[in-house]
Amino acid sequence: MEDSYKCYFNNWNNIAVQFYTYIYCEMKHKFLTLFSIAFILSGNIISQNKNAFIVESPESPNIITINDNNILLADGTTYSFTVDTPKDEGLVSTGLTVDNIKKQIQVLAGGYFDYTVYNSKKEIKTEGVLASGDILEVKSQGKKKAYTINIEKAALSPSLSLHRNNMTANTSGDITLDFVAGQRTPKAVINIYIPKGINATLDNTTVDVIGRGEVSLRNLPYQSIGKTGTNYSYKKVGTVDITQNGDKGQILTFSDIDLRPLNAIDLRIRIKGVVLSKTGDYVFQSDYTTTEPQVYKSKMTNMSSATVKVVNTISDFRHDMPRDFTYKEDKALFLKPELRWSAPRNEANIVLMQSVDKGKKWTVAKNVNATSGRLITDNLTPNTMYMFKLLVKDGAHKGESNTISFYSGKFDVKTFGAKGDDKTDDTEAINKAISHINAIGGGILSFTDGNYMVRTAHLKSNVWLHVDKSATIKGLLGQDAPEATWFSDRDYRAGLSPTDPRPYANPENWLTKQDVGHTFFRNVMFFAERQENIKIFGNGRISGNGSLVNSDGVMKNSPEKRADKMFTFKLCKNIEIGGYNIGKDMWYDPDKDEPYYIDEGGKKNFELDNILHLDRGGHFVLLATGTDSLNVHDTYLGKYYNGNARDIYDFMACSHVAAVNIYSKMSSDDIVKLGSDCSLGFTRPVKDYTVRNIIGDTNCNLFQIGSETADDIQDVYVDNIYVLGSNKAGFSISTNDGANIKNVYLNSGRTGKIHSRSKMLRTRAPFFISISNRGRVIGADVQMFTFKEGESIRKELLCTNSNIGSVENIIINDIDITEVYGGSSHSGKRWAPYSGKQNKATPIIAGYKLPDSDVVEGGLNFTLPNGKHTGYITNIQFNNVNLLVKGGHPSEDSNASPPEIGVGRYNVNDLKIQPAYGFWFRHAKNILLKNCTINYEESDGRHAIVLDDVIGGKIESVKMPDSVTKPLIKLISSKEISIE
Repeated sequence: MEDSYKCYFNNWNNIAVQFYTYIYCEMKHKFLTLFSIAFILSGNIISQNKNAFIVESPESPNIITINDNNILLADGTTYSFTVDTPKDEGLVSTGLTVDNIKKQIQVLAGGYFDYTVYNSKKEIKTEGVLASGDILEVKSQGKKKAYTINIEKAALSPSLSLHRNNMTANTSGDITLDFVAGQRTPKAVINIYIPKGINATLDNTTVDVIGRGEVSLRNLPYQSIGKTGTNYSYKKVGTVDITQNGDKGQILTFSDIDLRPLNAIDLRIRIKGVVLSKTGDYVFQSDYTTTEPQVYKSKMTNMSSATVKVVNTISDFRHDMPRDFTYKEDKALFLKPELRWSAPRNEANIVLMQSVDKGKKWTVAKNVNATSGRLITDNLTPNTMYMFKLLVKDGAHKGESNTISFYSGKFDVKTFGAKGDDKTDDTEAINKAISHINAIGGGILSFTDGNYMVRTAHLKSNVWLHVDKSATIKGLLGQDAPEATWFSDRDYRAGLSPTDPRPYANPENWLTKQDVGHTFFRNVMFFAERQENIKIFGNGRISGNGSLVNSDGVMKNSPEKRADKMFTFKLCKNIEIGGYNIGKDMWYDPDKDEPYYIDEGGKKNFELDNILHLDRGGHFVLLATGTDSLNVHDTYLGKYYNGNARDIYDFMACSHVAAVNIYSKMSSDDIVKLGSDCSLGFTRPVKDYTVRNIIGDTNCNLFQIGSETADDIQDVYVDNIYVLGSNKAGFSISTNDGANIKNVYLNSGRTGKIHSRSKMLRTRAPFFISISNRGRVIGADVQMFTFKEGESIRKELLCTNSNIGSVENIIINDIDITEVYGGSSHSGKRWAPYSGKQNKATPIIAGYKLPDSDVVEGGLNFTLPNGKHTGYITNIQFNNVNLLVKGGHPSEDSNASPPEIGVGRYNVNDLKIQPAYGFWFRHAKNILLKNCTINYEESDGRHAIVLDDVIGGKIESVKMPDSVTKPLIKLISSKEISIE
């Protein structure tokens, strides 16, 4: 078939509202591509002329209308950058191409079709954007029809979908709509058309704009935009108006909405407590207007509408997967499902029907325990697919409910076509299985005995993955590409420089405010975005298998080698990764160099049969961003392969997080790290962390808050840490971008019993508590300044319009620190003894102060928004801390004056030598050292404690070695200090 395209549509499965379509395309008889598209129709109705030959596909953003002889297409421009796009070449056409039209049309009668495109001169057109006057000729099943193409300048169609497509009459329920614009734009105007009979108000309706969080319409203008510098163009998230649409209903108009970031869903709108008495179809519609690169308005299309059908019968019969924070193996999960619905309330007239043969035969279910709106059925046969429905015998809701499916066991991934033979690419089978289980309401997908190769698995709500002890999931090259974005990220991808202004060049560009690994999400082995209730658990193994990159230069690689993460969760909820929780604490045996569980009576249990093994995670084993209620536990990192692992668990802008029983044999970056960045296109505050029994060796920090600190962080509780080696710090808090960090506790007992004293060995700086004003936030600006600091002249950037952060209420208890040098086994040997050449540093507690105007060439020409030019660390306490350092410094080092922490200099090594061998404080208030010991192995000529610009402090019952040459405690510009 010369210069034409042949497409075969095989709709192989229809479960609930989930469709899977496999499209095979040939050009000149040559196989081109195979891809799968999952469409959730969500009540959208394609208007079908019974005489029509072709209709638009469910996903057809360019198609405005198709009539008997014409197709009207939307066409315009937008900005879209891939990681390969030159930074000034992101303006692209949104027009539909010859090749891509096959994705947006389908033959109404079904089956395959082929097509040919001709230009206005009747010449065959094989590539390029469709233009007015082109002719599309479609052939299918012996029929042929030609359509004239017409173009209209318009925005690509939005997608509008509903969380429920049916409602029961006279029954209260919520209606939730998801709106996604067809193209990106700042300052969008979005109209949502509410059908007559549904009354949205400022108080009964909520909205979540690009994942910022749900607020009532009344409070939308007052929702926080996050932390920003003063150069950010938005002062509010948006505004909303409700107007009457004649006798058709209402219009919700959202104005000044920033749709440049794409976080899966642009608006999630929830109308609460809707009661509809009239049966029939209620059609919602939507459109939007762009402002850049040009003003376009979208047209009303099938994609931009969604329909709720109101019926008299029960329409929301369902099985909800449990949402327990921690998985527990329980037969009731499979054999006693809890089923729910909203109406009616007279359970005496309801019968539960069940089928085990795909609905061919129905019987009355036995052993049903029903209460109002819920029932629990028993006596199910294991590993059987059931269908259930309710039969209402009389009353207003008489009749059969919707039908649901439930599997009384764990699905075996092999039944979906996965081979697990250590060579077959199982990606397609795994994703098919996940989509199937999601479509029926949820369940557990089990990876049984075998080695499964996967590129990118797309995780979905209510689907739990079980990794059996005899199973390994391995990464495979060719994972999904990094997502296209509104801005280019090429101005900054990684690096530390006090003189490079490029991260700040465009204050609106959120992509340049953090390293490239944080910026992109889809180049990953397991991906989830805006999903809920996902678990990955078991005692098997997951390995990146060398397919995941751990370098900041990842985007320089060829496209198939750009994945750098094992797990990504973006704006998700209720996530668990771990082994089986056996209710015991993990600790470490230095003789065996292995972790163990503490059994009753303190016995050591080295079996670890419950552990989930992870290795070769690339840049991140886990990158969770904007994800709440997250539980990682009982994992062993690096048992089977001890390289190709950088950060382990990174929590960015996440809250309500637990990290418990984590052992990392060796990594090149932080083991447990929390912070907040700008990668979502906005910042989120962080709170409520439970971190317990963290053991490991790292080239960086065992526990770290920072360096990405674009929003506030509070209420972090850490108990029982065991640092085996750390080339930066054992315990680090570093606010660099304006975050206020408060209420961080080490060994307070708030996560549970303190079973052992925490330990640090071979760590360069035991503690690194610091403030800088790097200011990598949206809207921040920098200027180059030359200023004098001590005897040095510094020429570097200073952030001029974003506030300095703060650190307060840091309580550190009960820890023994020895072998204070950078001795991580990352260098190769486990562990190299101290030779005098390794890096070492003091426990550092250092706030930040801008230079005074009189030492700046030309003066300091700015004042920060809050007027504060010093960031203090306030109320920091060390109780029962035993510190034994190497010592050996000459007395000249007692006069050392470490530089202030700058825009590109905010790590331990940037502070060079400290004037104390014990604790060094600068820019701090209300400090406490109590019941501590400070000592050295070799005599040291520095002070035990130095307080520099410390206001208020108490040193009580601290044991220090006798000093002949230097005072043990030195005060510099400090006051209100009590020494007992």
